[in-house]
Amino acid sequence: MKRLAFIINALAVCFLFSEAAFAKNAEVIPVSRSVKKIPASISDAFNYQKMDYNVYASGFHAVKANMELDYREKGRYSMAFGAETRGMLGKFAPWTGMFLSSGWMLGNGKLTPELHKSVAMWRDETEVKSYNYTKDGKFIDFVTLYKHKKPKSHIPDEELTKGTIDALSATILVMEHVADGGNCEGSSEVFDGKRRYKLIFRHNKFVMLKKSRYNAYSGLAAECTVEVEPVAGMWHKKPRGWLSIQEQGRNRGMMPTVWFAQVTKNAVAIPVRVRVKTTYGTLFMHMTRYESGETILTTK
Repeated sequence: MKRLAFIINALAVCFLFSEAAFAKNAEVIPVSRSVKKIPASISDAFNYQKMDYNVYASGFHAVKANMELDYREKGRYSMAFGAETRGMLGKFAPWTGMFLSSGWMLGNGKLTPELHKSVAMWRDETEVKSYNYTKDGKFIDFVTLYKHKKPKSHIPDEELTKGTIDALSATILVMEHVADGGNCEGSSEVFDGKRRYKLIFRHNKFVMLKKSRYNAYSGLAAECTVEVEPVAGMWHKKPRGWLSIQEQGRNRGMMPTVWFAQVTKNAVAIPVRVRVKTTYGTLFMHMTRYESGETILTTK
């Protein structure tokens, strides 16, 4: 069970999501996207990118994942990420997570989310949360949805939400900066439903990555570490979940690390590799397939 917790929580660190809480006897509710699809024929191909990933925990292929980044609607963005356990692990520990962020591109390197939605499923237990924002950056509420119950709206203290965005949107800001030729330095404050924290990206260096049987990408990438710094809310005195994973890496001299690369010219940079070191071993996430317009990368 400890190794299972390592896999699930390390995956959460990889994509900078808050720790999932599960509701008993809940119904699986699919993520619905608020950004309408635009035909590729009337949109630049680089405005839509689709990636597949494999996650290896201590050498075992534990999780498969996918991501879509959509800029095809003018002045809008949408980022969707899904993951699930696989193989024997999937049979004994069936976990699935789906996450979506969509909002407005404001120009001058700024954006603001309209919606962040998360669906986490563990066996027959599911939790669905929707976080809602206004275009001027104000946090409206977050809504939880359970089986046979009406949606419940939560309006947290302003101390927890004022000036915050969601974790996916915070990551997109860094990806945009890398695509513009910059490094992956930056920080944003995030509210996850219980806690407020600062999501910090620190640039290490630019490196040349080589394609392998695990990873489809070859080329220049920005290497940076990622840190979650608690600010306010319901934090435990002793680090738990993904924060515990982060501190295990710190104690071993290796913070969670992500490599961002602009795979297609004029497109937003994307994560092509992630590394997380813990007490139980090292987790790697590799991009196995990439597609944007006529550009297709695979490990074969």
